[in-house]
Amino acid sequence: MNILDLIISPAFAEGATSGSGDPLGGLPFLIIMFVLMYFLLIRPQQKRAKEHKVLLGALKKGDEVVTNGGIIGTVASVDDSFATLEIAEGTVVKVQKQGINQKLPKGSAKI
Repeated sequence: MNILDLIISPAFAEGATSGSGDPLGGLPFLIIMFVLMYFLLIRPQQKRAKEHKVLLGALKKGDEVVTNGGIIGTVASVDDSFATLEIAEGTVVKVQKQGINQKLPKGSAKI
């Protein structure tokens, strides 16, 4: 007997099991986890991506938008992949359309 056995009880391995457990026992848990992840993560992300695509497709001259960087501006022109924003009187920047985050109500940007 070791002095350490008085403080910490020794752990002994259990006898060998026959392996008669259900091989598909964890399958319902995995299915439930996948369904839960779909409804909590995947589906909302797809919905946001679809809404963003519609927003970018509907951009037109005069719309007031916010970029991903937080810059507020008025759309001066739009082409296939870029939009030109007027962020101040006489200051125009060209941004990728994917960089536009949201559309603001008219009159929000005081330029």
